Amino acid sequence: MEFSTATLNRALELARRGEGHTRPNPPVGAMLFTARGKCIGEGYHHRAGENHAEVEAIADRQRRFPKCRPDTLLVTLEPCSKPGRVGACTDAIIRSGIKHVTYLCTDPNPKNRNRARRVLAACGISCDHLPCIEAEELIKPFAKRVKTGLPYVTVKLAMTLDGKFADNWGDGKWISSEESRVVTGRLRERVDAIMVGAETVRKDDPSLLSHGKPNPDLVRVVVSRSGKLPKKAQVFADGQNQTLVFDDPRVALTELGKAGFNHVLCEGGAGLATSLVEQGLVDEWLTVLCPKVIGNRHIRDAALLGAGKLKDLHICLRA
Repeated sequence: MEFSTATLNRALELARRGEGHTRPNPPVGAMLFTARGKCIGEGYHHRAGENHAEVEAIADRQRRFPKCRPDTLLVTLEPCSKPGRVGACTDAIIRSGIKHVTYLCTDPNPKNRNRARRVLAACGISCDHLPCIEAEELIKPFAKRVKTGLPYVTVKLAMTLDGKFADNWGDGKWISSEESRVVTGRLRERVDAIMVGAETVRKDDPSLLSHGKPNPDLVRVVVSRSGKLPKKAQVFADGQNQTLVFDDPRVALTELGKAGFNHVLCEGGAGLATSLVEQGLVDEWLTVLCPKVIGNRHIRDAALLGAGKLKDLHICLRA
């Protein structure tokens, strides 16, 4: 069966709904079709311990189109072939009567990698891999943790045209525009943890929560060598998401990796970001370049280039 670009994008869209919620598993989306190409089931992995995407799509077909016979399953990641907290997806596929499976990227976990094809073939179900760069990108954080034991790290910092992350008094709130902060909020919805340094907590007192859709699975991480942090800071006093404190960034990432965290977003400050780079721990760097010049002024008095007509520029570099 051939899949249109729109269909592939839909499968990826389903998978992305699980980002930030599925640890230690990756986000996965699945779609089920009849022999004539009608979509009769959709699903995605909501969180660990709950049904995988394949099972969700099969259940969706049973609810909405019980009389339609399933033929082809499209899934963004190779189906798991060994049971974990839930049963193996290959077992569910075999029971469902599906005749063909197409997956967009292979499982980086050696326990499952390339096993689905053999398991399904033994039951007369054909299986093929349709390579998809977007699907590979989607599971990069999971792939890194599985292979190295460490989470995928994205550093995001806002910087002015004169190369400053804060003014001479250590105030960096707000360098970026409101629009950029909305983008950051969306990024917070997709990661497992947000990491900042102690000075960011002391100076800016951020909540480190998503600005739009709440992410109750998000964990906040503060790196403080002294451990001396204000008890009234939002990250400790707001009664919201869990906050963990570590005295070293590598130790923090090692422990988070052991706990199954796939993706960590570092939002500041510059000292913590520099330490992560020097230790080779950064996978992705996002700079928000703002059309402002601070110089020796307070941040609130920064000169704005273009009379407010220029927008922030988002620059993303990947290792």
